[in-house]
Amino acid sequence: MIILGLNTWFHDTSACIVRDGELVVALEEERFSRDKHTRAFPELAIRQCLDYAGIDYADIDHIAVSIKPTHQWLTKTLYALKAPHKSLPFIKHELVAGIFKQRRFKSWLRSHWPAGSQPTVHQVQHHLSHAAGSFYVCPHEHAAIMALDGSGEWACAWLGEGRGNDVNCFNESFFPNSLGSVYEAVTEFCGFKPNYDEGKTMGLAPLGDASRFIEQARKTVSVDEQGRLHVNLDYFSYQYWGYRRCSDLFHQCFGKPRPLNGDFEPHHQDVAAAFQQVLEECALSMAAVLRQRTQAPYLVIAGGVALNSVMNGRLLREAGFEDVYIMPAAGDNGTSIGAAYTVLNQVLGEPRSAVHDNPYIGNAYDDDEIEALLRQCKLPYQRSQDIAADTADLLEQGNILGWFQGRMEIGPRALGARSILANPAYPDMKAKINSEVKFREAYRPFAPSATVEAASEFFDLSVEAPFMLKVCQVREDKQALLPAITHVDGSARLQTVRKETNPLYHELISQLGQRTGVPVVLNTSFNIQGEPVVESPRDAIRCFYSTGLDYLAIGSFIVSKGDGPGTQHHS
Repeated sequence: MIILGLNTWFHDTSACIVRDGELVVALEEERFSRDKHTRAFPELAIRQCLDYAGIDYADIDHIAVSIKPTHQWLTKTLYALKAPHKSLPFIKHELVAGIFKQRRFKSWLRSHWPAGSQPTVHQVQHHLSHAAGSFYVCPHEHAAIMALDGSGEWACAWLGEGRGNDVNCFNESFFPNSLGSVYEAVTEFCGFKPNYDEGKTMGLAPLGDASRFIEQARKTVSVDEQGRLHVNLDYFSYQYWGYRRCSDLFHQCFGKPRPLNGDFEPHHQDVAAAFQQVLEECALSMAAVLRQRTQAPYLVIAGGVALNSVMNGRLLREAGFEDVYIMPAAGDNGTSIGAAYTVLNQVLGEPRSAVHDNPYIGNAYDDDEIEALLRQCKLPYQRSQDIAADTADLLEQGNILGWFQGRMEIGPRALGARSILANPAYPDMKAKINSEVKFREAYRPFAPSATVEAASEFFDLSVEAPFMLKVCQVREDKQALLPAITHVDGSARLQTVRKETNPLYHELISQLGQRTGVPVVLNTSFNIQGEPVVESPRDAIRCFYSTGLDYLAIGSFIVSKGDGPGTQHHS
C-alpha cells in the first residue's frame, strides 16, 4: 500500500511517500523551486518523490492532505462578521485564498487520474497532522502530546495523549488565542519577518534582560488550569490580518519597534528576552497539565513553535518527562508525513511500525553525476580517497567548507548532509562565517554537531538530540575550547550524531577529534540568508562560488577556488 502525503495549503509545502508503513522519501518544495518557505503547490516535490520511490501516479492508493478545508469554516465566517470594517485582509487570507488552493488541488488531481480511478483522498485536520502524525512516528508507545503553532484551520494549540494506535485530544486553543501568533508579533516588533524569522528572535533573546519587561509581557498571554491559552488582544492586532501585528498599547508598553534591517536598541533585545521567557513559561504550564493528566513518561511536541529549541530544552529539563520527541520537520513541512501516518495508523488501522529517527530521507546524487557536472563547469577539483580524513585536515587548518553528502535531510536544520562546516575552536569563526559566508546578523549563533559517544563530555545533556532541536549548556570547563558555538549565555543547539544514522558525518567528526582532541564541528545550513538549503550539486557549486567558503567537499571530490595539490583542471 502506497500513501502520498501532502502539505499543499500552508507555508513550507511538501510531499512524502509511505510504502507499506515505511517512510521512503520526503521532500520540501522550496528545495526545488528555490523559493524559501514557499506556499506553492508542491508539484516539483511530488514528482521527485515518485521518481525516488520508483513509482508513478497510478501506483498510489491513498492521498493524505494536511488540511480539512471545511473544518471550522462557519466559525471563521462568523469571526469575520464580528468586525466587518477590519475583515477584508482576513477574508482574503482565510476564505478566498482557501478556495483557490482547493481548486488547485482538485485540478492537479484531475490532471493525473481519470475520473473514477483516483486514489482515496483523506483530508486530515491540520493539528491532527501535527500532533497525531508526530506521535505515530515517535519511538514511544505512550506519550503526552502538545502541538503549538500560529494557527491551523482554526486551532492554535492541541493537547492530548497517545497510546499505541489511539490518540485522544483533551482540548484545543483556538484563534486568536495563539501563543505562536504572539511570538510572531514580537518577531515583527524586533524587525524580522513574522512567520519565518522566529529563530532570529530566539537567538536575540539571550542578549537582552528579560526582567525589564517580564511582568508586563506576562499580562499578554496566560494558560488556564485545563491548559488552554488566553491572549489579551488589547496588545495585538494580528487578529485582523492587518499590516502590523502589535497594537498601539503594545508600543506604549514596550517601546518603538525596530524597522526592518534597522539598528538594534537595548529594548528590542529586552522585549525578545521577556517574550522568550513567557513562551517557555506557557509551554511549561501546558506540559504540567499533560504530565498530571497522562502520567506519560515521554512528551511529543509538534507544530512550528516546536522549532523553538530553547523552549524544548527547558521542557526537557523541567517538565518532568524522561525525554522529549520533536520530528526534524516539526513545522508545516512535516505535516505531509504526519497526515500520511495519521491515515495509515488511525484511519486505516494499520499497526504502528515506523520510527522517524533518521532525518536523511531526501534524494541523493552519486559520484558520476557530481563529476560530470564538475567537468561541465570546468572547475578545479581532486578526488579524495578518504573524504572524511581530508575534510578533517582542512577543518583543523581553519578552513570553512561546504559539505554535500548522501541523502538530503528534511527540516530547517542542516544535519550533516547539506551543511557548512568549520572548526569551533577558532574564536573568530562565528563572526567570519556570519559576515563572509552567511551574510546575516552578527549576533546569530552557530550550532555544534558532536558524536553521540563524546557529547556528554562537552555538553550538559543527558539524552540524544539528533535533530538539533534541544538547546543545552556547554559545560563550563569546555566553553573556552568551543568559542565559535557557545552563545552569550553559555548555551548551544546541539546535534548528536550516531554512526548508524550517518556513518560518514560521524567519521568526519571523529577524525577532527583525533586531530584536535575535540570531536565537535560547527554546523550550519548550506545556504545564504534568504535562500533555501541547497538541494543539487549545481546549487552547492553556485553557493560555494558566491560566498567566502574555502572548499567544497561534494561526494568523493574536493573543490577549491585555486590550485592545490592534486587539483585537476578539465576543459
